[in-house]
Formats: sequence, structure tokens, C-alpha cells
Amino acid sequence: MESNALREKSESATSGLRRPPLVSFEFFPPNDAEMERTLWASIERLAPLAPRFVSVTYGADGSTRERTHNVVTRILGETTLTPAPHLTCIGAPREEILDVARRYWDAGVRHIVALRGDAPAGQGLYRPEPGGFAYAEDLVRGLRTVGDFEISVAAYPETHPEAPTPEFDLDRLKAKIDAGAQRAITQFFFDTDAFLRFRDRCAARGIEAELVPGILPITRFPQMLRFAKRCGASVPDWLAHRFDGLDDDPETRRMIAASVAIDQVRRLQQPGVQEFHFYTLNRAELAYAICHALGVRPAAGRTVPGA
Repeated sequence: MESNALREKSESATSGLRRPPLVSFEFFPPNDAEMERTLWASIERLAPLAPRFVSVTYGADGSTRERTHNVVTRILGETTLTPAPHLTCIGAPREEILDVARRYWDAGVRHIVALRGDAPAGQGLYRPEPGGFAYAEDLVRGLRTVGDFEISVAAYPETHPEAPTPEFDLDRLKAKIDAGAQRAITQFFFDTDAFLRFRDRCAARGIEAELVPGILPITRFPQMLRFAKRCGASVPDWLAHRFDGLDDDPETRRMIAASVAIDQVRRLQQPGVQEFHFYTLNRAELAYAICHALGVRPAAGRTVPGA
């Protein structure tokens, strides 16, 4: 017969799996009417899950500024969600970028995701904007002069593809945190051990900010491969094998994608990770199903559109 002590130990070890995690979601601004309808249907479906915040991307080269602003202000005006717009160093001098931040502050935005951004197409390697913020740590310092924003920044468990060494990349993350960021959201990854090793290295380096894993539910495998190549995320053979032969079978793809993401979150919960950021690609179905399986569900009295 199992002793009380052993039973208590077992329950303690598995309690993290039963406790619903904290979640947040990422969306991107639409560029046509159909995509706008899809975006708002997704926001409405995921809102009852009460995410900590929802981020809205800016376009890697800073090309969607006004569309991002429009989505953010509509979220503020029509929902109870906390929007966190992306802001990058690309495409404008310092004061122009800070003016964008001031507009957000005046509109009621209190959370910003501060990023360096990527070089415009055709430019090659990143070069700082003349008269602009050079890197995300500089942008974080600038935002601190505008208002008391909650600031999230990016982190790369498998190292930023442009970083000369993992140590250099970790130094840049620490610089962003030391400049005033409170949270680092990681690029997506599929190697759980890589994230846990990265978490240990952050702790050893004295990085005490929240480290939130970014989770990408796989809607289309070839698209994910392109994303992974750009951001330096490894794609294990076992994952490719699971999706092999399913190009024309979207229903089975969705089932496997949900299974992969649920398993990834549960494995990360075992060593104590309890907050996750989902890259939704503006589609609610997978993110909602994954959250439901993990115990993240609408509070009593909240209705779910389309349920």
C-alpha cells in the first residue's frame, strides 16, 4: 500500500500539470478586409480565456505601424484585453519612435514589446537607423523616458542567428533587462531541453526577469520551416516525421499540431514553467483547443463566440 508520504510526494510532483498555466497571445495586423474579419473573430474567441496580455506585431521592418496602432486602439476600446504593441528600432529616428510611444501612452497603452527589428528587404545585415535607436536596449531606455511602461523584449533559446556567440547574445538580453525590461518572451522552439538550458544560463548570468516560452502551434509545416530558418530555431527529425505526408490533410495536421504543443507545455510545466506566449498567426482554433486541454478555460459566466 502506498504510504501517505509517497502519495503526497506524487501529488506534489504532478500538481504543476494540473494547475492551468498563465497565457498570452500574439496577433498581427491584417492587410485586407477578410484578414481583418479573421483577426477579430480570433480575438473574440480567445478573449474569454483571460490572457495576461495580447501582443500585436509591428512588421519585421517597421512597415505596419499604423495598422498595428489601429488594432491596438480597437482592442482598448472594444475589449477588456490588455494590448501590448510591438515597437521596433526600424524605419524612423528616435523622436519619431518615441512619439509613437507617447501616442500609445495617451491612448491608455501600458505594455510594449520592444524589439530591434529586422533589416528591410534587400539591405542585407542589420544596420542601425541613422539618428535612430541602435538596438532594443536603447529603445527600452527611450521608452522609460516616456512613461512607466511594462516592457517585454525578445529572447532566443537557441541564439539569435546574427549573434557571433551564445555568450554575446546572452549579454544583449541582460543589457535589455538592465535597461528596464521586465519580461523576455522567447522565439518559438521545439527542443524543450534547449529552453531549460537557456533558462539555467540566464539565471547564472544574473537575469532575473520573467522568461516566457513562445509556443508556435503548427498550422502549416512548410511555413513553419521558413519561420524557423529565419529565426534560428531547430526542427527535430521526430517533428518532421509526424507531419510527413499530411500536406493535403488539414484535419489530421491540426490534431497533431495540438498534441505537439500540449506535450511541449506539459513538459515545460514539470520543471516549474507556468507562463506561455502563443503565436496564433491570427487563428484561434488551435490556440483555444490547446488552452482548453491545459485547463485554461473561460471563467464562469463568460460566453465563447463560436463555441
